[in-house]
Amino acid sequence: QVQLVESGGGLVQPGGSLRLSCAASGSIFSIDVMGWYRQVPGKQREWVADITAGGRTRLADSVKGRFTISRDNAKNWVYLQMNDLKPEDTAVYYCRMTASGRLYWGQGTQVTVSS
Repeated sequence: QVQLVESGGGLVQPGGSLRLSCAASGSIFSIDVMGWYRQVPGKQREWVADITAGGRTRLADSVKGRFTISRDNAKNWVYLQMNDLKPEDTAVYYCRMTASGRLYWGQGTQVTVSS
């Protein structure tokens, strides 16, 4: 059974930084894209960033210049470095992975940006 487990969320002041991590485990073959989404209560889940197996990255306009996505293919981990955090970044952040034609989600980690 494939599992995605996020970590690294928490409470941070505006302008601060956090690093989210997501570990994929289980019977995984040929991971394609790994990425991050976020969701605020009452709103649709929003794409934040993703990275291909070859290292190509994409970032939403709202986080460009502040967030960086990276991955460790040997360990099946994906990271989201978040700098200059703003209150509007407050959300539950979800890890997402496509592998062997299937889609997997993590359980989410809360990020709260507040003074």
